Amino acid sequence: MLSKTGIPTAEDIKTVAPSEERLKKGPVAVIECFQKIPCNPCTEACKQGAIQAMKDINDLPKLEFDKCNGCGVCLSRCPGLAIFIIDASYSDTEAIVRIPFEYYPVPQAGEKVVGLNRAGEELGMFEVSKVQSGGQKNKTYTVWLVVPKELAMDVRSIRLGGVRHAS
Repeated sequence: MLSKTGIPTAEDIKTVAPSEERLKKGPVAVIECFQKIPCNPCTEACKQGAIQAMKDINDLPKLEFDKCNGCGVCLSRCPGLAIFIIDASYSDTEAIVRIPFEYYPVPQAGEKVVGLNRAGEELGMFEVSKVQSGGQKNKTYTVWLVVPKELAMDVRSIRLGGVRHAS
């Protein structure tokens, strides 16, 4: 339960996930924002009109998946780090997951990092294919990870330095 653990349930994720059909068409945002707070940078950032205007600044963002082109501007503008871009059209077996990243050191393209799920559990080692800076006024980087397609809706964070081993 989100309010007790901070981790969204499978039911929560279903409410914000694009259809399998939409995922296959190319990059698309996934907005995992589940708490009503006064926030709307994603709405303001979306030049495609894919994130619906809010009636109240406390409303949860609503994404029209068919209008979204996966540009990623909303990802780097979300102060809650709650937006991810999924590109399941990357290859037959792999997808690109773009995640927000605000730590140092910043990973580099070609580097292997540990992919983590929403609970912080390790899902494996994945290659960073690209890293984009948010710019001088926005210190949120976008890290592009190559992951197996079946993990595209699960990988949500990374850790540098390799897999931890039990002591």
